[in-house]
Amino acid sequence: MQTFTSDRAVDLAVIERSGFVESRHRGSAVVLDPDGNAAVTLGDVAAPIFPRSTLKPFQTIASMKAGVPLRGAQVAIASASHIGSAEQLDAVRSILSAAGVDEDDLQCPPDWPEDEEVRTELVRAGRGRARICMNCSGKHAAFLWACTENGWSTDDYLDPEHPLQRTVLETVAEFAGEPVAHVGVDGCGAPLAAISLTGLARAYSTLGRAAGNLQADARAATVAQCMLDYPEFVHGRGKYNTVVMEELDVVAKLGAEGVLALGTRDGWSVALKVLDGGSRANALVGLALLAHAGAVPAPAAAAVIEQVVRPIMGGSRPVGRIRLADPLLELLGPDLARALGQD
Repeated sequence: MQTFTSDRAVDLAVIERSGFVESRHRGSAVVLDPDGNAAVTLGDVAAPIFPRSTLKPFQTIASMKAGVPLRGAQVAIASASHIGSAEQLDAVRSILSAAGVDEDDLQCPPDWPEDEEVRTELVRAGRGRARICMNCSGKHAAFLWACTENGWSTDDYLDPEHPLQRTVLETVAEFAGEPVAHVGVDGCGAPLAAISLTGLARAYSTLGRAAGNLQADARAATVAQCMLDYPEFVHGRGKYNTVVMEELDVVAKLGAEGVLALGTRDGWSVALKVLDGGSRANALVGLALLAHAGAVPAPAAAAVIEQVVRPIMGGSRPVGRIRLADPLLELLGPDLARALGQD
């Protein structure tokens, strides 16, 4: 089994250096309207992909289905690809403490935190990589709590046949509205479901709509609202997922290998994958598609793009930019492209 190939993808963004297009990011993307109809399709949106960490909110929902009473920042950190800041690690420890386990019970790989302050403290203390510092540790802590809450074994909690992981796969399929096409292993060691980009967008449409909605699934509503209430725990202060949630009130989650999913409170959603696995163009492409759909105001999207999309540097000065490729520019039209700073 494999994901879509380059001939089934389109140029989503290009890297322009000194007036020369140096690189191209090809991929596929889909926008779903609140009724679940495809408003935009670019490339192959039916082929299976590994959504990677964009599935974390649904893994959190599965842990909650298993009886884990996550609240507030705990929900956000369980759904996070965190940078290992002090406040984030404290939130992970609070889950481990509630579960009655410790850091050694985590089965994600040891890692250095991305957060410079915490990493410096570890080095000064003569300590090395730690499992709790790995960006998926919140999810793993919630997995462990689900196990202790139900009397399930903790030494094999990453086995796809473990009761918890069966619940996870069922939950992903439920929200995606399609069967899981393949089960692999994620970078953190957890089972990983393959679904289509359309299925991922469908899941985020439901998730975004659940935020603050008393008529929605209670667990989905809790996860979506806590991600929006505690965005600094989902990624990190100044990081693009956090900025998108803070500034636009849109549920946003990155995934490794070039995946991004976005969901709005009124049910618009975007799912995209850059085929080369790079993520530097994802925020630009995703927000441009939301603006094209009218799901977010163009000036607000442009302000966030300016904050999170970095210029191409030549030494200490900008000499280029990441910009939308021609298929996106044609879709947006000149007026919206100009409003987004893409003229």
